[in-house]
Amino acid sequence: MTIERLGPVDPIRKYNKTEPVQRTDARGDADSIQLSSEAKVRSELLQAIDQARDIPDIRQDRVAEVRQKLEDPSYINDRIVEAVADEILSVFDIT
Repeated sequence: MTIERLGPVDPIRKYNKTEPVQRTDARGDADSIQLSSEAKVRSELLQAIDQARDIPDIRQDRVAEVRQKLEDPSYINDRIVEAVADEILSVFDIT
């Protein structure tokens, strides 16, 4: 029985072969992206939601304005009292 060699004398030599790197000098078009109209609308909606979350629940400028008006004794009269009462009734849907 005879055993013949199947590969080169140095078995690592076949793994050290390097092939020349092929460089592409021609550059293609730059990357681009196109958004659908639905994506644009959703983006605007998300921005509006973020802006609404940033707004404080209580507007301190309006609170100060109303407080100043209530401290003025000439501001509260029958017309103001009736308007406030009507608004309270409409808010609670009382007839």
